[in-house]
Amino acid sequence: MRWLIVALVSLVALPAFAQDLALKRVMLSSGGLGYFEYEATVEGDANLKLTVSLDQVDDVLKSLVVYDDKGGVGGLSLPGKEPLQQAFKDMPFDQAALESPASLLRELKGAQISVGGPRAMSGRIVSVEEETQTLNDGKTTTKRTRVALFTDNGIQQFILEDAENLQFADPALRDKIGQALLAIQSNRAKDSRTLDLSARGKGKRLVRVAYIVSAPVWKASYRLTLPADPNAPKAELQGWATVENLSGQDWKNVELTLVSGRPVAFHQALYEAYYVSRPEVPVEVAGRLNPNVDRGGVAVATAQRERPFAPPPAPAPARPAMPMQKAEMGAGQPMSQAGNVEQIDATDAATQVMFKFPSPVTVANGRTLSIPVIDRQVPSQRLALFQSDSSARNPMAAVRITNESDTGLPPGILTIYERDKGGAVAYVGDGRLSNVPVGEKRLIAYAVDEKITIEREAAQTNRLATATIGASVLHYNRVLRQTATYRIHGPAKEPRQLIIMQRQLPGWTLTKPDAKGMELSEGYYRIPFQLPGGDVVQVAEIVQEQTQQQELRLLDAKDDQIKVFVQATEFDAKTREALAKVLQLQQAVAEAQRKVTQIDSEKQQIAQEQSRLRDNLARVPANSDLQRRYLTTLDKQETELEAIATRRADAEKAVETARDALRTYVSQLG
Repeated sequence: MRWLIVALVSLVALPAFAQDLALKRVMLSSGGLGYFEYEATVEGDANLKLTVSLDQVDDVLKSLVVYDDKGGVGGLSLPGKEPLQQAFKDMPFDQAALESPASLLRELKGAQISVGGPRAMSGRIVSVEEETQTLNDGKTTTKRTRVALFTDNGIQQFILEDAENLQFADPALRDKIGQALLAIQSNRAKDSRTLDLSARGKGKRLVRVAYIVSAPVWKASYRLTLPADPNAPKAELQGWATVENLSGQDWKNVELTLVSGRPVAFHQALYEAYYVSRPEVPVEVAGRLNPNVDRGGVAVATAQRERPFAPPPAPAPARPAMPMQKAEMGAGQPMSQAGNVEQIDATDAATQVMFKFPSPVTVANGRTLSIPVIDRQVPSQRLALFQSDSSARNPMAAVRITNESDTGLPPGILTIYERDKGGAVAYVGDGRLSNVPVGEKRLIAYAVDEKITIEREAAQTNRLATATIGASVLHYNRVLRQTATYRIHGPAKEPRQLIIMQRQLPGWTLTKPDAKGMELSEGYYRIPFQLPGGDVVQVAEIVQEQTQQQELRLLDAKDDQIKVFVQATEFDAKTREALAKVLQLQQAVAEAQRKVTQIDSEKQQIAQEQSRLRDNLARVPANSDLQRRYLTTLDKQETELEAIATRRADAEKAVETARDALRTYVSQLG
C-alpha cells in the first residue's frame, strides 16, 4: 500500500486561484456583471494559468480578452467539463479501483506483478481475497488480503499487507495508473477549472487578461439632510456604495470601479458539448448505388490571409493612489462621514455612470465593503405630494431635488434627516431614488403629511358639441368630461406647495387648469397648487375631456333622434334648420305611410267580415231571404275592396313621392 500513498503525495497541488496572474482591477456593474482584470510580467513565450469557478467558465470563454502590446495569443486550453470521467474512459479500471491496493489488484486480475519482501515472487494475479485472522492473544482479529499469483513454480500466495513493495511489470499499465492518480489529484477542486493560456512574444512585457462574469449587484444608498429652514434652497446629499466580494478570491489592493447602467448581457453554454443528430440510412449493397454525374465546378475566390492577432491597446495606467477612508461591514471600524469623497473619479458615459476609487481597495472573499461616493449640496424644495392611490386623505411629505452635478445619480434607497434650529438631526423617513441623469429632477416622498386633509369627488358628463352635414350624413361631436374636485384643508400656520398627481386618461385632454408648463410623469399629471396657510378650505377642479366623433345617416335616422339634434343649441342655426326640414320631410313620409297602414287595416276588416259571411252562407237554406241578404252584402264589400285598392295605390304613390322629396333634399345638403 505504501507505493500508492507515495504516488499521491508526490503530486504538486494546484492553486486555489490565479497562478502567475495577479488580480489588479475589478469593475462591478449594477447590471449584475463583474469585470476582472489580471496582470503578469512575462518574458518571451509564456504559459499563464488562471483558475475560475466552474459556473463562470461559460462567461470566461465568451468574454476573455488578452492585452499584449508586444506579443500575441497562442491559445487557451482547459480540462473538459467532466475531466475525471473522461480520464477513466479508456482506463482498464474505474475510479473505485484506486480506493485501495486490494481493489486495484482485484480489478486488474491477470496482470503481471512482482512482489518484494520476505517472500519475493512474480507472476500473474489469479485472485484477491480478504480473510480474517486471529492474533496470538486469541481475542483480537484483523483483516488481511491474500493474493494468489500464477508463477513459473505454480500458484503461490502472499499477504498484501506484508509486502514491502509491489510493481506492475507492464510499463504502459504503470503509466495509466499514474495518469489516473494525477487526474484525481487535479480534480480535487471539482467546482473550479484551471485555464492554460499561452502568450507568444519576445522580450519582457506586461500582459493583461480580463473577462466578464456574473457578480452581485452593487447597491447605492443615499442620505439627504434637510436644513432647518424649510425655504432653504439646498440640502446635503451623501451617497454610499455597498459591494460584496463573493468572487471566491480575496481582492488585494485592486483598482475598484463601480458602474451604474443596464448593459445587454447574454449567457451561452460554451462549455457544454453538443452533437448533431444524424439520420440513420440503410446499408447500401452492390447494384443499388447510382452516383450523380460530376459536371465540374467553379473555383471559389481565394480568401485573404488573416492578419496577425492585434490586441486592442492596453488601458491607461491608473493614476497614483489617493488616500480615502473605507470600512468593511462588520469590521468594527468607524466610517468617515465624507473624507475624500470629492476625489472619486466620476464619469458620465453615454449609457452609464462610472465611479472609480482613487485608492486601492482590499476586500476579503465573503466580506462586504461600504464606501461613500457622493457628498455634495443639491438644490431642493419641500412640498406635499398627493396621490389618491397611495393615501386617500393625506398627501405625502416630499422633497424635490435637482442633479446639477456632472454625472448622473444611480438608483437607490434614500434616508432623510432633518435639522432643527439648534442643529440637531432627526430621522424623518425613507424614500426611493430612481436614476437621475444630469440636469433632471426627482420627487421623493418620505412621510405622511397629516397637516393637510384632502377630500376628492369625481363626476362625468356627456354633451353634444359641433355638427356638420355632408353626403347625407350628420357628423357630430360628443364631448365627454371627467371632473375631479378636491377640497383641500391646508396647514393652519404655514404656507405649503401641494402637487396633486392626477392620472392621465389615454386619449383625453387636460382642459383645467392650464396644462402649459405642467409635468407629466408615468401617466400622471403633476398639478401644483399653492396653499396660503390658515384655516381655509380650497376647492380645486381638474378637468379632462375627450371628443368623440360620431355619424348618423339621415335617411336611416329615426325622427326621435332628429328631434334631439334639432333642439341641440350647441349646433349652429344652419345645421338645425336643415335638420328641422329633414324632420318635416320624415314626418310627411310617416304621414303618407300611416294612410297606407290605415287602408290596409280597412281591407283587413272587410276580409274578416267576408269570411264570416261565407261561413254563414254555408249554413242557411238556399234561396232564402237571409241567403239573398248575405249575397247582397258580399257584393257591396267587393265593390268597397275595389275602391280600397285604388285608394291604396294612390297612398303608396304618395309615400314614394314623400320619400323622393326626403332623398332629394338630403342629397343636396353639404
